[in-house]
Amino acid sequence: MKALVLSGTNNLFTCECDDGETRLCTIKGKVIKTDKDYYNPLAPGDFVEIEVDPINSDKGQVINLIPRKNTFARWNIKGKAPQLLASNLDYLILVTTPDEPPFRPRFIDRELIQADVAGITPVIVINKYDLEASSDPDFQERITTWEELGYQVMRISAKTGEGLVELADLLKDKTSALVGQSGVGKSSLVNVLDNTCVLKTGSLSKKYGKGQHTTTKGTLMHIQLNESLTGGVKGITASIIDTPGIRRFILHEIDYQDVGLYFREMQPFIGKCKFGASCTHLNEPGCKILEAVYSGVISEDRYESWKRITNEIKTGDFDE
Repeated sequence: MKALVLSGTNNLFTCECDDGETRLCTIKGKVIKTDKDYYNPLAPGDFVEIEVDPINSDKGQVINLIPRKNTFARWNIKGKAPQLLASNLDYLILVTTPDEPPFRPRFIDRELIQADVAGITPVIVINKYDLEASSDPDFQERITTWEELGYQVMRISAKTGEGLVELADLLKDKTSALVGQSGVGKSSLVNVLDNTCVLKTGSLSKKYGKGQHTTTKGTLMHIQLNESLTGGVKGITASIIDTPGIRRFILHEIDYQDVGLYFREMQPFIGKCKFGASCTHLNEPGCKILEAVYSGVISEDRYESWKRITNEIKTGDFDE
């Protein structure tokens, strides 16, 4: 029968089956046929076909992977392979904060690129917008730049409730993954969206101001949206994949020479430089991208982001 993968590690997966039962399933033969070699064979959001164990009906075996609509993955350094975080998504919710943990716009830039590669609609959610740091001019300039590029940015506070009605309306009847650094409040957002769902939340490391990992594996949950966020309407649901906090997001499936194609403000200028496709956009005369940076058409901060991401893919020297 058909089943939906809710969570799993190694070769043991929790699957929601078409007969209404949830079963622990292993992969028959321990190999799933896919067109890519992933670090992990299945992810929350995958649809599979299973055989029910004839002796124990609470268990089963995955016999086939149903073709995916899309996948969101990052490069896993230890495994030396792409690591699946979620599959078959409507939205990718990129959660960040103005502070606590510190704002990292280049982290978001990497996620935006990977979302474009995967063909998934990204939404940038600024959680903890009640913090004083949200009024910082540099912070405001950066999120305004994203909005001007056409990305949806939502200003949210799980603490005060700001923006939660709009977020609930976006998520309803959809499958979305929450992705971000440890400590940005992904689990807190789920808790306020559905007050019957209590996920463990963590505090920040005092030494480094970084989040502690509280979600250890990705899990798909069907939540009942809080009636206070739906105009009093009962029974409105959303499917949310809460992914583990990420300290380093490393891109995959993209060549360093192609990074500019995923920077929306750079796309119109690529190939139009004096030296054409061979232009590195670093110091050549007649570079249209450099001219756009000097004239303010492309922000210096985003240009620096492009340089750093391009260099780390080229050299394999990845920072946080």
